[in-house]
Amino acid sequence: MRIDNVGEFSKHKESDSFYSELMPVYVLSGHMCRVVLDGYEKDPHKEDFHVAITNLLSIDVSILEEAEQYIFQYYQDVNKCWLPEDPEFIVVASPQEIWRYIQFGKDLIVTRREYGERGIYILIHCKCDWEQEHGLEIVFKNGLKVNKIGSCNNHLTNSDAYDDDSLENIVYHH
Repeated sequence: MRIDNVGEFSKHKESDSFYSELMPVYVLSGHMCRVVLDGYEKDPHKEDFHVAITNLLSIDVSILEEAEQYIFQYYQDVNKCWLPEDPEFIVVASPQEIWRYIQFGKDLIVTRREYGERGIYILIHCKCDWEQEHGLEIVFKNGLKVNKIGSCNNHLTNSDAYDDDSLENIVYHH
């Protein structure tokens, strides 16, 4: 299967997901990722997936820079749990420095939200030095802006994660 402006996708033999080849992703400073389409085959509005992917591939690192304050808050909340002698205890002086301690994953998972407005969201699981067990999850709403930061839990919004509609537009919730 081919999606214009993205490339060829092949179906995963053990799931219903489709995978692209690795490609550089500008918003992730050119990090090589593959696009994974989850729930795509049965979705009646496949074009929504195409739009979100095109959006994500066209945005630049300034979108992540806008979210670094939330990632820094996540780091601070987790780092409070460690003792200075723990390997996870690290000192990050500012939000801009946080990127040194993050390793982007290779899969950009594109899926439709089951609740609320049922939009398309793209998430990436990352490793981070301050939270080696649960990592860092970054979620992009419609591929345009970061709408959720936190540990890897596969929830697309904080509203869904905490079953609380008041958290619908909250990027980071601890």
